[in-house]
Amino acid sequence: MSDSPHRSVQAEGLPAPIGPYSPGMVFDRLVIVSGQGATDPATGELAGPDVESQTHQVFRNMQAILEAAGSDLSRVLRCGVFLVDLRDFEKMNRVYAEVFGEHRPARTTVQVASLPDPGLRVEIDAIAYRD
Repeated sequence: MSDSPHRSVQAEGLPAPIGPYSPGMVFDRLVIVSGQGATDPATGELAGPDVESQTHQVFRNMQAILEAAGSDLSRVLRCGVFLVDLRDFEKMNRVYAEVFGEHRPARTTVQVASLPDPGLRVEIDAIAYRD
Protein backbone atom coordinates (compact mmCIF):
# COMPACT_ATOMS: atom_id res chain seq x y z
CA MET A 1 0.00 0.00 0.00
CA SER A 2 2.92 2.37 -0.40
CA ASP A 3 1.09 4.12 -3.23
CA SER A 4 -1.99 4.73 -1.07
CA PRO A 5 -3.15 8.37 -1.02
CA HIS A 6 -3.51 8.28 2.76
CA ARG A 7 -1.30 7.30 5.68
CA SER A 8 -1.60 6.72 9.40
CA VAL A 9 0.02 9.09 11.90
CA GLN A 10 1.38 8.05 15.30
CA ALA A 11 3.10 10.64 17.49
CA GLU A 12 6.23 9.65 19.37
CA GLY A 13 5.69 9.24 23.09
CA LEU A 14 1.90 8.96 23.02
CA PRO A 15 0.28 5.71 24.06
CA ALA A 16 -0.86 3.34 21.32
CA PRO A 17 -4.59 3.39 20.55
CA ILE A 18 -6.75 1.10 22.67
CA GLY A 19 -8.58 -0.21 19.61
CA PRO A 20 -8.21 -0.91 15.89
CA TYR A 21 -7.82 2.69 14.75
CA SER A 22 -5.11 5.24 13.98
CA PRO A 23 -4.49 8.29 16.18
CA GLY A 24 -4.47 10.34 12.99
CA MET A 25 -4.80 10.00 9.25
CA VAL A 26 -3.33 12.18 6.51
CA PHE A 27 -4.94 12.46 3.09
CA ASP A 28 -3.24 14.98 0.81
CA ARG A 29 -3.33 18.18 2.91
CA LEU A 30 -6.09 16.96 5.24
CA VAL A 31 -5.29 15.70 8.75
CA ILE A 32 -7.96 13.86 10.73
CA VAL A 33 -7.23 13.30 14.42
CA SER A 34 -9.12 10.57 16.28
CA GLY A 35 -10.78 11.46 19.55
CA GLN A 36 -8.12 12.21 22.12
CA GLY A 37 -8.46 11.55 25.82
CA ALA A 38 -6.53 13.05 28.68
CA THR A 39 -3.93 10.35 29.29
CA ASP A 40 -0.60 11.90 30.23
CA PRO A 41 2.01 9.95 28.24
CA ALA A 42 4.62 10.52 30.96
CA THR A 43 2.56 8.68 33.61
CA GLY A 44 0.02 6.65 31.65
CA GLU A 45 -2.66 8.12 33.93
CA LEU A 46 -5.35 10.73 33.42
CA ALA A 47 -3.95 14.26 33.68
CA GLY A 48 -6.33 14.98 36.56
CA PRO A 49 -9.88 14.43 37.78
CA ASP A 50 -11.28 17.76 36.54
CA VAL A 51 -12.32 18.80 33.04
CA GLU A 52 -9.85 21.72 32.92
CA SER A 53 -6.70 19.64 33.44
CA GLN A 54 -8.07 16.94 31.17
CA THR A 55 -8.88 19.42 28.38
CA HIS A 56 -5.34 20.84 28.55
CA GLN A 57 -3.93 17.30 28.21
CA VAL A 58 -6.28 16.45 25.35
CA PHE A 59 -4.88 19.41 23.40
CA ARG A 60 -1.26 18.48 24.23
CA ASN A 61 -1.95 14.98 22.85
CA MET A 62 -3.71 16.42 19.80
CA GLN A 63 -0.85 18.85 19.15
CA ALA A 64 1.65 15.97 19.19
CA ILE A 65 -0.35 14.09 16.54
CA LEU A 66 -0.82 17.21 14.43
CA GLU A 67 2.93 17.95 14.56
CA ALA A 68 3.71 14.36 13.54
CA ALA A 69 1.45 14.96 10.53
CA GLY A 70 3.09 18.29 9.64
CA SER A 71 0.34 20.49 11.09
CA ASP A 72 -0.56 22.23 14.35
CA LEU A 73 -3.49 23.61 16.32
CA SER A 74 -3.56 26.84 14.29
CA ARG A 75 -4.61 24.77 11.26
CA VAL A 76 -7.56 23.02 12.90
CA LEU A 77 -10.75 23.49 10.89
CA ARG A 78 -13.20 21.59 13.07
CA CYS A 79 -13.42 19.90 16.47
CA GLY A 80 -15.90 17.49 17.98
CA VAL A 81 -16.11 17.76 21.77
CA PHE A 82 -17.59 14.94 23.83
CA LEU A 83 -18.39 15.71 27.48
CA VAL A 84 -19.65 13.25 30.08
CA ASP A 85 -21.48 16.14 31.77
CA LEU A 86 -22.60 19.29 29.94
CA ARG A 87 -22.28 21.15 33.26
CA ASP A 88 -18.53 21.03 32.47
CA PHE A 89 -19.12 23.02 29.26
CA GLU A 90 -18.05 26.44 30.58
CA LYS A 91 -14.87 25.07 32.16
CA MET A 92 -13.94 23.13 29.03
CA ASN A 93 -14.81 26.15 26.89
CA ARG A 94 -12.42 28.42 28.83
CA VAL A 95 -9.51 26.05 28.18
CA TYR A 96 -10.60 25.63 24.54
CA ALA A 97 -10.63 29.43 24.06
CA GLU A 98 -7.22 29.72 25.74
CA VAL A 99 -5.72 27.05 23.48
CA PHE A 100 -7.10 28.44 20.22
CA GLY A 101 -6.90 32.17 21.00
CA GLU A 102 -8.43 34.16 18.15
CA HIS A 103 -8.58 31.06 15.92
CA ARG A 104 -12.13 29.73 15.95
CA PRO A 105 -12.53 26.26 14.39
CA ALA A 106 -16.04 25.00 13.67
CA ARG A 107 -17.22 22.82 16.53
CA THR A 108 -19.87 20.45 17.79
CA THR A 109 -20.20 19.74 21.51
CA VAL A 110 -22.33 16.91 22.84
CA GLN A 111 -22.92 15.10 26.10
CA VAL A 112 -22.23 11.36 26.02
CA ALA A 113 -23.27 8.63 28.44
CA SER A 114 -19.65 7.63 29.08
CA LEU A 115 -16.15 7.61 27.63
CA PRO A 116 -13.80 4.61 27.37
CA ASP A 117 -11.64 5.40 30.42
CA PRO A 118 -13.37 5.61 33.82
CA GLY A 119 -12.80 9.13 35.12
CA LEU A 120 -12.39 10.61 31.62
CA ARG A 121 -14.58 13.73 31.40
CA VAL A 122 -13.75 15.00 27.89
CA GLU A 123 -12.63 13.69 24.51
CA ILE A 124 -11.95 15.85 21.45
CA ASP A 125 -11.35 14.98 17.80
CA ALA A 126 -10.26 17.32 15.01
CA ILE A 127 -9.91 17.93 11.31
CA ALA A 128 -6.98 20.09 10.27
CA TYR A 129 -4.82 20.76 7.23
CA ARG A 130 -1.12 20.86 6.51
CA ASP A 131 0.90 22.92 4.06
